[in-house]
Amino acid sequence: MRIPDIAPGARILALGHYQPDNVVTNDDLAKNMETNDEWIQSRVGIKERRVASAGESVEDMAVQAGGKALAASGLTPDEVDLVIVATCTLETQIPNAAAVVAHRLGIKSPGAFDVNAACAGFCYALATASAAVRGGAARNVLVIGSEKLSQWVDWTDRSTAVIFADGAGATVVGPTETPGIGPVVWGSSGDRSEAISIADRTKFLFQEGQTVFRWATTALHPVALEACARAGVDPSELSAFVPHQANLRIIEAIARKLGADKAVVARDIVTAGNTSAASIPLALSRMLERGEVRSGDLALILGFGAGLTYAGQVIEIP
Repeated sequence: MRIPDIAPGARILALGHYQPDNVVTNDDLAKNMETNDEWIQSRVGIKERRVASAGESVEDMAVQAGGKALAASGLTPDEVDLVIVATCTLETQIPNAAAVVAHRLGIKSPGAFDVNAACAGFCYALATASAAVRGGAARNVLVIGSEKLSQWVDWTDRSTAVIFADGAGATVVGPTETPGIGPVVWGSSGDRSEAISIADRTKFLFQEGQTVFRWATTALHPVALEACARAGVDPSELSAFVPHQANLRIIEAIARKLGADKAVVARDIVTAGNTSAASIPLALSRMLERGEVRSGDLALILGFGAGLTYAGQVIEIP
């Protein structure tokens, strides 16, 4: 028996993102339900969100974001040997999105699977990719978060319709001599799994907003601090904090408790809405594009959502 070559570390090589063209403002939503711009912004911090067209799928968006990340990495499709798609909004469970996306990107015969940890899905997928690279199971991994929440939301229900949106974000993970992805801290609170749920395909997404808000603002900052500790990074050394874009009030509450005073806090939710597993890579990619973070900066990412699941790790910006 031979043991595969093991890489000392893994890092993100590149980022990419995609958003649908269709912008839905708060004023647009007010035409179909009892709400207004002030009410929405005061509760969740969102001004507008992107919604995919009827013919635009989770896979379509994943291909767009994944293709951009792959191009930015400088790798060819033949150099990718594992594809992971984090999503919880596929219309059907079979086939998985990863195999379809890999084929459409010209990636030949990779390992391919989906991860469903809802809004924490990208962090779960990134940790899995990092372990695969460090363990010798893969050389280069394409990791994508892609969601079409618009097809699971009742657009007359202001408790959910004002929050959720569509989009995709992607990273390419490869080997490195020094670690660029820190140890993951992950877990779940299954006793509260009914707080965010979909009963069956004939039903829409349900969320107990106050339950989720209380949990997120009290239980998650210790996870963030533990992720920093395991990576050997003090919060003061962080250049960015990129949590799941769930709710602006949640984001700011966790950021205050983290104490990373020098860190730029991602607030992508204001114009992108809550895109579940896509939100962290989407926000990261847009922050890099705007020059808010630089290559080599340290960022803390923190995913949390339905399950209730959570995961966080420190990463180096590519």
